[in-house]
Amino acid sequence: MKWQQYSCHGCGVCCRDFTVQLREEDLLKLEEQSWDRILGESPIVHFRGSPYLKRNDDGSCVFLKEDGLCRIHADHGFAAKPIACQVFPFNLAPGESKLRVGVNYLCRSVQENKGAELETHLPDLRRFAEELPELAAPAPEARLARGLEPASRRERQALLSVLDGWLLSDDIAFSVRLDGVAWIAQSLGNARLDDVREDRFTDLVRLLGEALPGELELLPIEPPTGRQSALLRQASFARTEDPRINDGNRHRGRLMTTLSQLRRNRSMRRGRGLTPKLSVVLPEGVDFRAIEGVGPFVESPDSSEIDELCLRWIRSSLHGSRLWGSAHYGWSIVDGLQSMVLNIACAGWIARLCSAADSRPMVRLEDVRTGIGRVDRHAGRAPWLGSPIELVRLRYLRLDDGLRRILRANWSS
Repeated sequence: MKWQQYSCHGCGVCCRDFTVQLREEDLLKLEEQSWDRILGESPIVHFRGSPYLKRNDDGSCVFLKEDGLCRIHADHGFAAKPIACQVFPFNLAPGESKLRVGVNYLCRSVQENKGAELETHLPDLRRFAEELPELAAPAPEARLARGLEPASRRERQALLSVLDGWLLSDDIAFSVRLDGVAWIAQSLGNARLDDVREDRFTDLVRLLGEALPGELELLPIEPPTGRQSALLRQASFARTEDPRINDGNRHRGRLMTTLSQLRRNRSMRRGRGLTPKLSVVLPEGVDFRAIEGVGPFVESPDSSEIDELCLRWIRSSLHGSRLWGSAHYGWSIVDGLQSMVLNIACAGWIARLCSAADSRPMVRLEDVRTGIGRVDRHAGRAPWLGSPIELVRLRYLRLDDGLRRILRANWSS
């Protein structure tokens, strides 16, 4: 992906945001580095039987220095860090014949497209693959749709070609391009693809691509229904829920945590009054009506930069196969494509939340970076986002132009 660059610039965002689970090899490294003696305490905390790097009271990693750099890296080198820290922002998943590699858009350098071309990281990626044995076992290719046989290489390439060609149509407004992606996702979700395989599937996706944008003009959409909006808010909550291990150990047990989640989820479903706490980095207590009143993204003074960021995020997710198969809970390609549309809508809602919290009538680029970062942080990593509940949510939103409606309402209109 030569249109996407990355090099670490030491911003420290990942060190302040992620909780790092440790492997046996990581524990041995930390012991050899004598951090118990140097720090005067163990840098490890145990939660439900698993070891993690300890976090400071502000949520940052115990090894994060004031200059934004890692103390382990500074004293012992890059390869001495826990493997999870080395791998980020790359998302690695086994494939049928080769490793699937994507990048996570929580990373500020990835968002800003700063650094070297991704191919320069190949030596490290090969080393990661050797050090992570779960990546060595081949994984089956993603199914085309639930209940069907895996998609062939030709089918995957046909779909990717159509989506990529449509997304890169510079003569068409970006909001229309997003609407077209949602329409294709819905159309494939509503189609019976049992006997539409290989040449027939290739013909189908090409026809869908050729029908754009004219088909969208013939199928105008209404604002989302109350139920569709409620599902969007609940989906945004699921993508931002951020339990912290230290907090859980100190303040509350599993029951209290679950009750808090249910209460806040109910508040998001209602969408009245003030927003609950979503995560430690997002504003709370924002009037839901103010979020709905934030103006169209196209009118933002940063609209061109916002479009460019979102375009790279979508294409990176598609080209990195982060939306289906072993990288995304074993989901089918059609389900993963619909999940991507929902992710974009959720990122838009979070961006509006940030804007409304600062009493701004329009979103700015920083709001969208926050929205995309919070959504992509969990992508493929949070078990609850791969649950049957999430599939039911997508199935409902596929009906009555739900995906198009919530995307238009939270990103384009």
